[in-house]
Amino acid sequence: MSTLPHHTATATATAATVPANACDVTPAGAAWLASAETYPQSLLTDWRARPTAPAVLSCGTVFDVVSVPAVFGRQMVDRLWHEGPGSGPVAAHRGRMLLFATPGTARRLPSLLAWEEWARAVPSLLCHGPGDAVTVPPLSPGQHPGDQLGSRWLVAPGSRRPWLPGPDVVLWACVRAARAATSPAVRISIFPRGDQSAKVYDVSRRR
Repeated sequence: MSTLPHHTATATATAATVPANACDVTPAGAAWLASAETYPQSLLTDWRARPTAPAVLSCGTVFDVVSVPAVFGRQMVDRLWHEGPGSGPVAAHRGRMLLFATPGTARRLPSLLAWEEWARAVPSLLCHGPGDAVTVPPLSPGQHPGDQLGSRWLVAPGSRRPWLPGPDVVLWACVRAARAATSPAVRISIFPRGDQSAKVYDVSRRR
């Protein structure tokens, strides 16, 4: 039922470039994350003093976050990068995948998904919007308490205005991942074979 929206053909051209190491948050990316808070400079000062510490950020103004079970999230991001426009920032935390999306996605996505025939094949989604907050991984990867929670960036924000998918694109990825999960066909994955905990995301397939 769902197809990739026509406007995503141009989204690829406008999507922000990901850092060479997708796990590294650039200074511009950190500034973008901090802009979600009332006092961004204060947060940046604290974060730079402790770059290996996670942070709690507000949703609903700069970005929304769609949280999905890790395995299904990997399938969604596979579809976004292999067949679609790519993704915005993506993080892993406590066994779930956090997909950053445009503000308003948290409100619209559940309603859109309810009309889909594949909705029952989509596992529990947690949509974080206005009034919600999420824990995001540290600026720098490494050994820190967050590692015990599997907290890391898979695609870290690399610019002051990263491209973010909207609810229609996230819906498309949900449906494609649900279809792929029920298909016996062999699929190409951008995750390294035999190492499902790899910390560096392979962005070589981005169009």
